[in-house]
Amino acid sequence: MSTAPQTFISYGPPVSLDIAQRVAGAAEAEARANGWPMVIAVMDSAANLVVLHKMDHAQIGSVEIAQAKARSTVRFKRPTRVFEEALAAGGLNLRLLATEGACPLEGGLPLMHEGRLVGAIGVSGMQSTQDAQVAAAGAGAL
Repeated sequence: MSTAPQTFISYGPPVSLDIAQRVAGAAEAEARANGWPMVIAVMDSAANLVVLHKMDHAQIGSVEIAQAKARSTVRFKRPTRVFEEALAAGGLNLRLLATEGACPLEGGLPLMHEGRLVGAIGVSGMQSTQDAQVAAAGAGAL
């Protein structure tokens, strides 16, 4: 019986302010292109906030949610969509509700450099799929 080796994601050096601003800027450009008022949070590989960007007319509640998405992504080394899909599936996955810091809302993505997690972006303000679209534009700028 053959088993494939597991691949583990390692944490890398923290994302710099320059890079975090570039990521947030790309996310903002995507949000503006669609007319979506968003909050964009970029955290480093230790889940420290590097950039928090609240666009005009973004709902105040999204400030905390964007940060929660980015923090969850760093802590658990995965996009927040994984948690959203697991909860939607129900059953034993509902145990996730007891996992402190796991944000089950799409819109949090890891920032990877040379195969290592150097930070995360979290976006909130619209529907989860739209948040994810804006986060992907930001992550793509890395």
